[in-house]
Amino acid sequence: MNFKKHIVYYRDLIGLKIKILSHSDPSVVGLEGVIVDETMNTLLVYSRHRGKTVRVPKLYGVFELELTPRKKVVVDGTLIHGRPEDRLKRMLRK
Repeated sequence: MNFKKHIVYYRDLIGLKIKILSHSDPSVVGLEGVIVDETMNTLLVYSRHRGKTVRVPKLYGVFELELTPRKKVVVDGTLIHGRPEDRLKRMLRK
């Protein structure tokens, strides 16, 4: 896979499949679903298994995002914290 991991920081996360690998809130660890909304501090994940949407804080979590069926990326929640347009500005300043 010749994929640059940082590209996920530049994009909107809505519509991506997600799996929560670790989090400070143990009730969301292992949650799998689709991101249906994104705010500055949280992700709203629809889980077919649970049959509902769950609001998950971005901070203190490690997430696996599926960009395509063959491309999965593990990201730290602190790096995706903030609005998509603010993440782009932050990455360009570095």
